[in-house]
Amino acid sequence: MQIQGSTALVTGANRGLGAAFVEELLARGAVKVYAAARTPEPSDDPRVAPLALDVTDAAQVEAAAARAGDVTLVINNAGSHSGARIADGDFAAIQADLDTNFFGPIAVTRAFAPILAAHGGGAVVTVHSVLSWISAGDGYSASKAAAWSATNALRSALAPAGTTVTGVHVGYIDTDMAASIDAPKIAPREVAAQALDGVEAGADEVLADEVTRGVKAGLAGDPMAFPVG
Repeated sequence: MQIQGSTALVTGANRGLGAAFVEELLARGAVKVYAAARTPEPSDDPRVAPLALDVTDAAQVEAAAARAGDVTLVINNAGSHSGARIADGDFAAIQADLDTNFFGPIAVTRAFAPILAAHGGGAVVTVHSVLSWISAGDGYSASKAAAWSATNALRSALAPAGTTVTGVHVGYIDTDMAASIDAPKIAPREVAAQALDGVEAGADEVLADEVTRGVKAGLAGDPMAFPVG
């Protein structure tokens, strides 16, 4: 699909990668962007429609779909990173990571799938991570691995309706979430640009940086070759 003339929904849109998606969509000619967040921020741009949406709240997901019936592109970007470790971390925090990063994109995609189909198919983008394929030992890694599997399932399920589903995998992004990490980082706008290029090309996956491309290429090797946190 083409971004020019599209109507998009971006979850987690207030800052970081979500805000970069909103900017890149508008720069490419999207006619309307629903900027969704738990507490949406106002915008001076008439093309931006703030939308209250907690992706873990079924009622809010249903309400968002009822309001945004003109959407042709869904971008699942909202994320949770508690840092809770699988082996001994706070179990509720691990569940919260899964609720946002795994169940959230599924709920949003299921709610908007009929809307996309009614508009000719459209597209879904879900933001994953290089940790979809290697583990840092925490709930975040597990949630991203699960989300990758769900994205693959949704791609097959929605294809008959003409809906493309693109998974975006990336390492460290230069956002608040990674502010304390001393490692190479990619700019949020660059990730958004690559993701939307992928949408327009009908790509199944976008591997946004060299680290991610290297890890994906090594998946056929020994899983213990990658460090685990």
